[in-house]
Amino acid sequence: MSTSAPAVNTLETPVMDSSYSTLLQSITEEGGYAFASMATLAAGGDNHAAEAAKEMAWEQLHSGPWHSVGPIWRDAYSMACLHVARNHFSSGEFKLSLKALDMGLIMGGLTLRDDLNSCIKKVSSALTEKDFSSSNNNNNSTDSTEEGQKKSELFGDQEIISRQHFNLPEVLQLLPSRSLSCKKVGRKSGLSLEGFLRDHFLCGSPVIISDCMVHWPAKNKWNDMNYLKRIAGFRTVPVEVGKNYLCPEWKQELITFSEFLERISSNECPSEDTTYLAQHQLFDQILELRQDILIPDYCFAGDGEIRSINAWIGPAGTVTPLHNDPHHNILSQVVGKKYIRLYPASLSEDLYPHMESMLSNSSQVDLDNIDEKAFPKVLDLDFVDCILEEGEMLYIPPKWWHYVRSLSTSFSVSFWWSDTGNSQGS
Repeated sequence: MSTSAPAVNTLETPVMDSSYSTLLQSITEEGGYAFASMATLAAGGDNHAAEAAKEMAWEQLHSGPWHSVGPIWRDAYSMACLHVARNHFSSGEFKLSLKALDMGLIMGGLTLRDDLNSCIKKVSSALTEKDFSSSNNNNNSTDSTEEGQKKSELFGDQEIISRQHFNLPEVLQLLPSRSLSCKKVGRKSGLSLEGFLRDHFLCGSPVIISDCMVHWPAKNKWNDMNYLKRIAGFRTVPVEVGKNYLCPEWKQELITFSEFLERISSNECPSEDTTYLAQHQLFDQILELRQDILIPDYCFAGDGEIRSINAWIGPAGTVTPLHNDPHHNILSQVVGKKYIRLYPASLSEDLYPHMESMLSNSSQVDLDNIDEKAFPKVLDLDFVDCILEEGEMLYIPPKWWHYVRSLSTSFSVSFWWSDTGNSQGS
């Protein structure tokens, strides 16, 4: 039998193929005998076995706190997702294939990430080609007027936010008490790395840095709904639904990026159903969007090491409650505006942190509705605040408490990094 080129309707997984036996052995050593049996059947094209293996790994991922899950089970989940995706792709079910691959990136381990990314590239290309062919066929069956309308809807420059007049008195009605009445975060243009180190990094002092995102492709691209749908519309992303993560009705969902964009551009969604893509490593998942941003030079201060780059995307009114983070943080405002209030780490005890270890970096105080009897100390505390404008970056030192509210549809990127020295923001 002659050797032929790989079939067009097949996804190649060279990393998984070369490490298959080793991975299965490691999984069985962790008690995954049933998974190994299903994975072996899945490798032979059994879709039911592939789905069963995926479900088994999913259960292991949710068997306890995320940090306690063995890394091999994340690789097992990635493996199962690749099997499921390959079977769907062979059947021409490109959307289902892409969803399985995204789940592998979101929940899986690092070992098979190259396979996942290469498969996503192939599936996305096939899906785009199929969608384009379908669109052409539809256009051929309509008159020229309808065709023009369809092209406008599909390819027109639909801005996610319009450039409306910003009414400060109206905005103040939405913000916590005393907002923009105390000391404001200073703004600096053309801040050198030396100046950042001397005046802000070493002493732990927040600052807004303007004119530092001029060369980001995202500045021109991310307010175009159609660009985002074209690049990432079919991709599956995790979103938060509800007022914020401290509310009992808060939940998480997995939806396509297109559906998410439609939700945040609609004004009909009630506050309890507000949808927010928050603290997600979107740029590790969707590499095309990663090409639209640049890591600021400031993130290498203190011989810094990038810990994570997260996306924060949502409609006006999304709130991240008062909390602190352990790393240096540069919050970059790509689209829209945000109000941000900051309290220094020295005031931690007066901000009533939650007692539970999982929430110890979050305050019990709801700044939008302060319980003055329960939390009297917070009323007179000094803070600094600002409205972070489109195209600006805010440096937040480690352990500084911050509250964030979107004043419009907003796309932000946060860069977390740690330093090798002893400087920690105070």
